[in-house]
Amino acid sequence: MTIEELIKDKTVKSKEKVEIISQWISEKNLPTDELIVFAEKSKDPVKATCIEALEYATKQDPNLADETVFLFVTQTLTEKASRIRWESAKVIGNTAHLFPKNLDKTIANLLDNTEHEGTVVRWSAAFALGEILKLKTHHNTTLLPTLEDISEKEEKNSIKKIYMDAIKKTRK
Repeated sequence: MTIEELIKDKTVKSKEKVEIISQWISEKNLPTDELIVFAEKSKDPVKATCIEALEYATKQDPNLADETVFLFVTQTLTEKASRIRWESAKVIGNTAHLFPKNLDKTIANLLDNTEHEGTVVRWSAAFALGEILKLKTHHNTTLLPTLEDISEKEEKNSIKKIYMDAIKKTRK
């Protein structure tokens, strides 16, 4: 079965599709560059499903993501669809440690998402930014005070906690 056939199959639930695609990625039956090409030409719900599958796979094995994957999810952080934004941020949170030299644009896009009206988009941005902060790169000189400011303004305690945990771990 191809990814196109899977997506079109109405008998397979959305979550199942994510799990199947994730398994294909993990087992290297679906190269990530092929998934990205398919996602880029798909409508938002399908693109989000593809990115969610990347998130599942990279949570288990971050090394499944190459630079192409990282640049793709950095770019999709700016998409209109909230689900695409939050799934992209989660992939970044899983994989940022592999790409410490590629973080400038990623951080800028994530910081934009910290002001999004959607709680899940802000939560995912906080997760990814927290993971980047814990890497203790040169970005921390500006990122640390920025995240402290953002966490003070954030109304949701669940999101504040993510920032505070990352800040605490960074200061150790």
